[in-house]
Amino acid sequence: QVQLVESGGGLVHVGGSLRLSCAASGSIFSINVMGWYRQAPGKQRELAAAITKRGSTNYSDSVKGRFTISRDNAKNTVYLQMNSLKPEDTAVYYCHVITWASTNYWGQGTQVTVSS
Repeated sequence: QVQLVESGGGLVHVGGSLRLSCAASGSIFSINVMGWYRQAPGKQRELAAAITKRGSTNYSDSVKGRFTISRDNAKNTVYLQMNSLKPEDTAVYYCHVITWASTNYWGQGTQVTVSS
């Protein structure tokens, strides 16, 4: 089992920045991919960014160039640095991990609101 605890969400103005953190505990040695999904009201949950244990990254087109995902394997923590935020970035952001056995775990979600 893997437990995920997110932090760092909040309210920010257009053009501002936020940094999300997600700390994993439990069966941490089983974790391969760590990432962030987001779900806006009335929309499907979508991938924002992901990073493998070796550091390979993947970004959605909507956040590429503005968001940066990073990972500290020693602290079992993944970060999402979000810059140049737009109103359309408003969503609940969920931490997500995939283990080497392809099991998925989700955090409880943290709200990000970008006001214009």
